[in-house]
Amino acid sequence: MRHFQYKTLSELRRSAEALGATHVRFEDDPQKVREILTRRVQVGSRCAGNSMAIHPMEGCDGELDGRPGELTWRRYERFGRGGAKLIWFEATAVREDGRANTRQLWITKNNVGDFRRLLEKMLSVHREEFGSNDDVIVPLQLTHSGRYSVPKRIIAYHNPLIDRKTNVPSDYPVISDDELERLEDDFVAAAGLAIEAGFRAIDIKATHGYLLSELLGAKTREGRYGGSLENRTRIIRNIMGKIRAKYGRELMLCMRLGCFDGIPYGRDEATGIGVPFEYPVPYLYGWGVDPNDPLKDDLTEVKQAIAWFREWGLELLNVSLGCPYYNPHIGRPFEKPDDGNYEQPEHPLHGVDRHFRIAGELQQSFPDLPMVGTGYSWLQKYCINAAARKIDEGAIRFFGIGRGALAYPDFARAVMERGELDERRVCKTLTYCTWLMRRKDHPLGQWPTGCPPFDKEVYGPVMKEARGLLRLQATGKG
Repeated sequence: MRHFQYKTLSELRRSAEALGATHVRFEDDPQKVREILTRRVQVGSRCAGNSMAIHPMEGCDGELDGRPGELTWRRYERFGRGGAKLIWFEATAVREDGRANTRQLWITKNNVGDFRRLLEKMLSVHREEFGSNDDVIVPLQLTHSGRYSVPKRIIAYHNPLIDRKTNVPSDYPVISDDELERLEDDFVAAAGLAIEAGFRAIDIKATHGYLLSELLGAKTREGRYGGSLENRTRIIRNIMGKIRAKYGRELMLCMRLGCFDGIPYGRDEATGIGVPFEYPVPYLYGWGVDPNDPLKDDLTEVKQAIAWFREWGLELLNVSLGCPYYNPHIGRPFEKPDDGNYEQPEHPLHGVDRHFRIAGELQQSFPDLPMVGTGYSWLQKYCINAAARKIDEGAIRFFGIGRGALAYPDFARAVMERGELDERRVCKTLTYCTWLMRRKDHPLGQWPTGCPPFDKEVYGPVMKEARGLLRLQATGKG
């Protein structure tokens, strides 16, 4: 279903107004866009050289032992040359059983040198292009994938809707309190390796349904890590506290935080449109959801948790929504779903508006905590006009691009030079990158992912090979 048919910014503005997407507003003047998005941003004791960020975008192209692969190096060199001053390094597992795919990055004593050389390369090419890299912030995102780990799922609690979506039996074992306590030390050890690799910022990942994120919604879990909000935030408090105790202020503590889980959706076979799973009321699960209507957000607990995270040392927050595994339209408003997934159940502008509303409310509730906004890619070349308006209003501090950076890694340079993006290069949210990410039939267990339409030299052949294998499998020859 095609939604983005706008030829001008005025047409897009009128559509947003007609749909009631009141938080989607725009700055028209390219020079003002340029001036706003090139503003420096203070983050703790550091200063980012502009207001543009690249979100942590996994390439699924590491080596089996966790080292960055050839395409990983290529991606970060392109990001380094692109001009964004906040480059959020992708999800990197703190231990092997926390990897979401066989080629996810995983930092260890044996490969820390590879991470160091990659970071040095990225910063070196940035300095070549822009004269300095002193104003670049690069948080390394540390993660445990929990329910989405391979080959074995590790779940925090039983949510019957998510269990159904992920085919987890009701008697599947839940990770124990003692195991979670040991995991805290794995995060601390990985933070030490990050320092050894040269990183001066880390992200304690708590979004997209992965383990720390799932724990935040574990209201029905028993023991030290479930039930009360104090218990559900315990692992994050302990990780942050142990890192501070061991490494002092060597690391800036950051977090990508899922602020509204929503509920799982499925595909209506008659229409192809996404429909929410039937849910009980009150809904006793999830995070940031209204228990009386889990299709809506309730930020009460989220705000309390952020206040605690701030007390525990958090200096930079990246605001995220939804879970790509069970409600991708919430986190990533799209034009076309990946093959076999559902069509948008709402106009994508409603999804963009949700992102802007929630991030704006949180940023204005914590004006001393710089935040990164999400949800811009669907706006295509006009994403920077929306971002400039949000930053100028004080509704966010950084404008972040995820999928769009795979298609257009030097978008920030275009903003700095012209205050406009090249329409021929912007992401059209056709979800080819997600399709590749979901394919597990590669000889290494995972296809690398990128942007086949706009990075054809590398990912065009990858897409062709993956589709060819799928056709062979369909005919019984693969």
